[in-house]
Amino acid sequence: MTPPFSSGGEASNGTLIRRLFELSWRYRRGCLLILLLQAAMLALGLVGLGFTGIAIDVMRHAVDPTAPAPKWPLHFSPPPQWTPMHTMEMIAIFILVVAALRGLLDSWYRVAQNHLVQVEIVVQLRAQVYNKMQRMSFRFFDANASSTLINRVTGDVQSVRMFVDQVLIQSVIVIVSLAAYLVYMLNIHVWLTIVCLATTPLLGVLAARFSRAVQPAFRKNRDLVDEMIQRLAENIRGIQVVKAFAREDDEIEKFRVANETVRAQKQWIFKQVAMFNSTIGFFSQANLIVLLGYGGYLAIHGRVPIGTGLVVFAGILQQFANQVSNISVIANSMQESLTGARRVFEVLDAPLEIHDPAAPKPLGESRGHIKFEAVEFDHGQDPVLENINFEVRPGQCVAVFGPTGSGKSALLSLIPRFYDPTKGSVLLDGIDLRELDLDELRRNVGLVFQESFLFSTTVAANIAFGHPEASRAQVEKAARIAAAHDFISAMPKGYDTVLGESGLGLSGGQRQRLAIARAVLLEPAVLVLDDPTAAIDQGTEHEIIEAMNSAMASRTTFIVTHRLSMLRRADFIIVLEDGRIAQSGTHEELLQRGGYYAQVAAMQLDREKAQHMAQEAHE
Repeated sequence: MTPPFSSGGEASNGTLIRRLFELSWRYRRGCLLILLLQAAMLALGLVGLGFTGIAIDVMRHAVDPTAPAPKWPLHFSPPPQWTPMHTMEMIAIFILVVAALRGLLDSWYRVAQNHLVQVEIVVQLRAQVYNKMQRMSFRFFDANASSTLINRVTGDVQSVRMFVDQVLIQSVIVIVSLAAYLVYMLNIHVWLTIVCLATTPLLGVLAARFSRAVQPAFRKNRDLVDEMIQRLAENIRGIQVVKAFAREDDEIEKFRVANETVRAQKQWIFKQVAMFNSTIGFFSQANLIVLLGYGGYLAIHGRVPIGTGLVVFAGILQQFANQVSNISVIANSMQESLTGARRVFEVLDAPLEIHDPAAPKPLGESRGHIKFEAVEFDHGQDPVLENINFEVRPGQCVAVFGPTGSGKSALLSLIPRFYDPTKGSVLLDGIDLRELDLDELRRNVGLVFQESFLFSTTVAANIAFGHPEASRAQVEKAARIAAAHDFISAMPKGYDTVLGESGLGLSGGQRQRLAIARAVLLEPAVLVLDDPTAAIDQGTEHEIIEAMNSAMASRTTFIVTHRLSMLRRADFIIVLEDGRIAQSGTHEELLQRGGYYAQVAAMQLDREKAQHMAQEAHE
């Protein structure tokens, strides 16, 4: 099946960058604060470095009075009565104060940065992706592995935030810093600056080539991580099967291979990054060699001062080299953020197949009158349902019967609009389901699945999942209808007992009865039971059937089942074969007509007779 992600084509890097800028603009205040703090720290750093150069010139002038006097900024000069030692002490105190201020600003900067990216961007974007997934249809989840979706909510969102703090903000910081350093160096000596920075344009070319080379590798790495998470998730869910067949060692080996594949592929990326960093570092350090040669010549001939000239220039050139080296970090982060952004935006851009109409029709108190009119349905490939026509009156019970793959569950899924028909209409009380408010529709449809999922919370919270505001009396009433009150009351804390993951510790019948209680709590007009007795034994079947009979009273009910006891209970039965209605009628009518239903029913009757005879013989 073609995943929804690929249906709309792949976004270009330009489109992704534009959208990332739009995302960053939403957090412009936090970004601006970070940039202002960085600018302040940059200014304080230059001030401290400048006064370090002045201190060197003061010492040199004190040792050799014939040497040039230090140049003070802003036409400032120390009082004449200050001795060189006194001047050095004041410069040292000033540099210490500047360093302390810079340290405070750096702490503020780090707090502001972490708050922006981890508290605001990551949390809000993760919630946005999760909210979108909650509104997607079942078709979306059918087409995409859970590991991929989990990775997009967690790892890919982290990659997207990298664009803000490690690409956008760092790029501005690098540009501003390089501009400030360039102006400062040009102010010291123009030709020394030009000679020392002659290799800088080459670094930009290298950065562009690096980005093009590693981008496919980052995308491949995210796919490999998806596969590794999928392997882990499947192993955890299927741990009983793994242990039952003693396949632990094989599963360990499979995960080791998946993990090793991720490591090896990531290591290749690290090698490319390391080579790029080394190249950038080499050219940056080569500039210092030029400084020592040409700058030393200028200092020896008195054309630049040693302290405020050569020493300060060397310090700024080193800072310039560090900022140029950050280009590799930015290029690396850019590719990782583009990879994550493509995957996150694919989720956010996925079409909402199931959505509310612009002007929903009011349903009011539903009677539960369901009608299928020329319904067809497919998953994008072969048809699942074809030309389905039938009507269920309020309060009637219809059983859906047929072989595996005949479309039974697909038919039931159309009633709460987990999917929409490809053609035709499903009507509730004469209104097309697509014209109703989705929440209102689903509040009128109670659902019990073949494998009922329970949450790791209290029994009461599980029953009240669809109606959290329900009172304890309403919860207990639903539990009594589902024949669950007695075993709940026998639990250590009754309705306040916290269940384990997926209802761990409960029997299959108990889980199903809790699911039935959850379904009837809202007193829905329509009850949908998707083979709820399939996974339970005959001893438990009686309890579940008793609970279902109570829940079905005065409600329109759809039930998928192969149990004769429930088929006899139905007002009429629909027999599906290859997505079409092959037969319909009551249990007795279908037995008389022959066909698939009569054959299966005859086999069940023979089996029941054999079991009854065996039980009598044993007694």
